[in-house]
Amino acid sequence: MGRGVYAADLHVHSVLSPCGDLEMSPGRILERAAAVGLDLIAVTDHNMAENGGALRTLAAGSPVAVLYGMELETAEEAHLLCLFDALEVAAAWQEYVYARLPDVANDPLRFGDQVVVNEKEEIVRFESRLLANATSVTLDEACEEVHARGGLAIAAHVDRPAHSVVSQLGFLPKGVRVDAVELTRHANEGFAAAHAHWLCGLAVVRFSDAHFLHDVGAQRTYFRIEAPTVAEIALALRGEAGREVAGYG
Repeated sequence: MGRGVYAADLHVHSVLSPCGDLEMSPGRILERAAAVGLDLIAVTDHNMAENGGALRTLAAGSPVAVLYGMELETAEEAHLLCLFDALEVAAAWQEYVYARLPDVANDPLRFGDQVVVNEKEEIVRFESRLLANATSVTLDEACEEVHARGGLAIAAHVDRPAHSVVSQLGFLPKGVRVDAVELTRHANEGFAAAHAHWLCGLAVVRFSDAHFLHDVGAQRTYFRIEAPTVAEIALALRGEAGREVAGYG
């Protein structure tokens, strides 16, 4: 099989995220992804991966391939995208993270509902613990644990003034092994120049961080890979074996 270019948006929130719009069901996300020409997506809710079950069922009939994961909030209050090939691995990662999430009740009126749904868009349950919170998992620990599970660890929206490695730590600490850093659509050359001392040599990706359907695919990364898998994307991020990050959109 020859290498192809996959348009990927690997940072999308569903209705399980307290900040996710109530239209953001896995089914509607998949439909929107196909409509805007995406080949690969991941639903990455805050500190949970549970809507991956509906996503896997629906993906069997979709032209869009999927990965599974979450947007973890580390002990430093930095966000980290954690991506896996298998739902079972993502679910086990959720168990690990959930045990390290503060037992603070969600206030739906303040933060919004946190909804687990099935493939028919029916409500399975409401998550009662506030997901928009820092876990006790450190950034270094998270990267090690994600890699031990065969996943990708990507520092999320590093140019944002909150919940990024830059806002919380100033830079990526030496020895912390991320596979890439994500830039938002607002990142400019000035940011790259100011942080060149630690950004140099790191792969850069751009995803939408969509919380509303119209934002799905608004920013994407093109990967030249043989298959939409974690292993292939890892090769592309390292620029190895003919795989590469082929551009952004």
